[in-house]
Amino acid sequence: MTQGRLAGRFIAVTGAAQGIGQAIAADFRSEGADLFLLDIDGDALAQAVSDLSASPGGRIYHAAADIADPARVAEVFADAAAQAGRSLDGLVNNAGVNVFHAPLDTSAAEWQRAFAINLEGAWSCARAVLPGMIAARTGSIVNIASTHALTIIPGTFPYPVVKHALLGLTKSLALEYAGQGVRVNAIAPGYVATQKVLDWWHSQPDPAAARAATLALHPQGRIAEVGEIARAATFMISDECRFMTASCLTIDGGLSQRQHG
Repeated sequence: MTQGRLAGRFIAVTGAAQGIGQAIAADFRSEGADLFLLDIDGDALAQAVSDLSASPGGRIYHAAADIADPARVAEVFADAAAQAGRSLDGLVNNAGVNVFHAPLDTSAAEWQRAFAINLEGAWSCARAVLPGMIAARTGSIVNIASTHALTIIPGTFPYPVVKHALLGLTKSLALEYAGQGVRVNAIAPGYVATQKVLDWWHSQPDPAAARAATLALHPQGRIAEVGEIARAATFMISDECRFMTASCLTIDGGLSQRQHG
């Protein structure tokens, strides 16, 4: 049941064409928000916008953009604000890319790709919305981190490095602008039932065994649904947690607290 908790808000969501981003966009819209949706895949984004528009809700603006391109990010955010006639007062930095290697097997290009999208892209989007939030003395940014920001799994380099850095960005911006009414927080999901996870299972020699092994890592015996992350994002970006900033909410079914699998 929705309650219009985001009525009157104008919120950007990156990586909104599928998975967690699309679920967050749907939840925000059901709670009354106007949306600005970004994704690098223009066709998939157009389909997501069409799907979202099939149900009642706020206005949707969208743009295909590679968040690793700071000039393009600045351009599309300015265009969205001009179209809407108002500044954005919310942002979810969800877009990201998995880059998993052994450290010495990581090429310079893969290292740069991981940081350009997962960290620098998040900063470019935050930099685009912060001036309006500061001027209005209100705003909320939620960065989608990962349990990789809290723990280290060998063979996943440099992903945990960049996700730890994203938490550093979260805390730094939160403390820098707390006095101006801007809150910055993070969500650290564990395994989530996205297409990427399903594709990974199916890429293994025994998909059923791979799925069972993943589920066995979790004390609850399952992984998260995208809607569970979306509901948390709605709470964190809303005024219901207006005294929360520089915090990270972990949603992993206890995975990151389990010492032995």
